[in-house]
Amino acid sequence: MKTKKETALIVAALENEYPLAECFLDSENAWQLLVAVRLSAQCTDLRVNATTPALFAKFPSISALADADPKDIEEIVKPCGLGKSKARDINLCMKMLRDEYNCIVPDNMENLLKLPGVGRKSANLILGDVFGKPAIVADTHCIRLANRLGFIKSTDPVKVEMELKRVVEPAKQNDFCHRLVEHGRAVCTARKAMCDKCVLAEYCAYKKAEDKKALKSAEKAVKKQKLA
Repeated sequence: MKTKKETALIVAALENEYPLAECFLDSENAWQLLVAVRLSAQCTDLRVNATTPALFAKFPSISALADADPKDIEEIVKPCGLGKSKARDINLCMKMLRDEYNCIVPDNMENLLKLPGVGRKSANLILGDVFGKPAIVADTHCIRLANRLGFIKSTDPVKVEMELKRVVEPAKQNDFCHRLVEHGRAVCTARKAMCDKCVLAEYCAYKKAEDKKALKSAEKAVKKQKLA
């Protein structure tokens, strides 16, 4: 668990290290971002960004995607994986936006979650990036770093979201999550935490635990040498 004071220091360190905080998914408006984030499930942002231009060129509006045959959508988005389910969700989501929301993407969690294929992660991304509202996007990077830094011991996205909302200043939440993604890709990767070049090392529970392990290992080595 982190206090708000400790969290503010972490937020400031990330702001200094990554001055530009922005979404890695390319989009020109809210509905395009909804589509892109659905495609990003189990897929890289680079692949999504390489796929969406062709999709939006063929289906340039909410209505166009709503009227499309899901098989035609699938043909374009299949490089992103899970093409059939993603195409279905995109088509149904656009139908609902057109038929029930007058082609306007909702600006609240309750209505966003009613859209097919939209979960809390997607909804928070829309709320933060499009509408400028406080939002925690609990993606894989956010969850991993929240655990390593010591904010929480849980991989439950909702629990991570709620804990970070508790300690991160509302105005900082959205950009904080974008910076966690950058840091998670560049330094604190899933494969390895590169603590030697991490700007958050002094605040990190994982680093402290690793240092303790290293100290104990060194002490054991010394004892063995004395007994030899």
